[in-house]
Amino acid sequence: MPEAIKQYPDPDKPVHIVFVGAGAVGCFYASRLHHPSKNIHVSLIARSNYKALLDNGVKLQTHSFGDYTFTPHAVFPNVAAAASAPVQQWDYVVVTTKALPDRGDDSALIAPLIGPNSCIVLIQNGVGVEAPYRTRFPSTPIISAVTVVSAEQISQGVIRQNRWTRIHLGPYSNSASFDSSTPITKDRDEAPPFVTTTPNVESTGNLTPTGSSPSPSPSSSAPSHHKLTDSDLALQQRGYDLASRLTSYLVHLGSVRDAHLSSESHLQLIRWHKLCINAAFNPCSVLSGGIGNADMVRDPELRLFLSAIMYEIWDAAPLILGLPKGEGFEKDPKGFATPEKILKSTERNVGSKPSMLLDWEAGRPLELEVIVGNPVRIARGRGVEMPRLQGVYALLRSMQSVRERRKREGKL
Repeated sequence: MPEAIKQYPDPDKPVHIVFVGAGAVGCFYASRLHHPSKNIHVSLIARSNYKALLDNGVKLQTHSFGDYTFTPHAVFPNVAAAASAPVQQWDYVVVTTKALPDRGDDSALIAPLIGPNSCIVLIQNGVGVEAPYRTRFPSTPIISAVTVVSAEQISQGVIRQNRWTRIHLGPYSNSASFDSSTPITKDRDEAPPFVTTTPNVESTGNLTPTGSSPSPSPSSSAPSHHKLTDSDLALQQRGYDLASRLTSYLVHLGSVRDAHLSSESHLQLIRWHKLCINAAFNPCSVLSGGIGNADMVRDPELRLFLSAIMYEIWDAAPLILGLPKGEGFEKDPKGFATPEKILKSTERNVGSKPSMLLDWEAGRPLELEVIVGNPVRIARGRGVEMPRLQGVYALLRSMQSVRERRKREGKL
């Protein structure tokens, strides 16, 4: 069972939280954190829905908490406006935008918001998302977060939460760092042996895209291959303390009962487990010609390929994270659903399309690097090959590049 979340006294001075990104996920969690009577004030930085949020607040239609309106402390049209706001400091800067490192550096975007006592919170998909923030802000505490929530913005400023509220939060020191210049491909004779996959369909577990948190311990939370310095440990402890408070606000004030506090290593394992789903279904939905989740798993050949990618990640993740044998997903079979169980459950997900397919159909940039490219780079840097995922990355990266070139040339 997860450790009980500590309840803190109400802050004796204002805690200011700003969300960079006012989409469905950001607005939902922002609404659960905003408690002015408890001295916790949440603001939003919005783009296309700025006027709607400024005029009417956020209207939420939720499965978990009923219908209500969230009126933020402030709504800003951009980072510059938030940076000049009359607050002493932004205590938590929460980034909920899509992670697109191939399109720009979001760590530079938020720089004007970061003060000497600020904490960065990253609620983003994929792996390696923390690396650019740690590089730019070497002494700023970072909280890494993984969510399982079904929410959508059905119109400007109107959010519908369909189900789930789960979020895992944990400190980040430097455990997911990688060299972005590492080639994504190598000659075969230069590459280390790749991980073989031996699916174990006998494993049992509840169908949950992320794991439940064990009793976390910040002092033992970095992967064993990563040697922590004294400054790393101090930064990690500070991040853990801040993550504990933020989790407490969500649980005890926001009634998000499945907000969990995780150690650094377990949080990264949760990221890689969610990647088993995202890195299989998202790119394959595009590469298969626009097929949704349920239709993919009902196609025998596609199901076999999805399973192979998922097990490739399943087997590779503990090696990449430097976890001792037996300390990977299999240690918590109830929290980490096996690929086979995920595939079986997806059969019922009729009509659902992965977010990457929706972005492809709308002509938007794909979260290709953090969901597919980074995992291959990080793995290779640690002596692990994932040839199936590398193939998916190469094909989809080429498709996106060709389409964008044709669009620039006026051929689309």
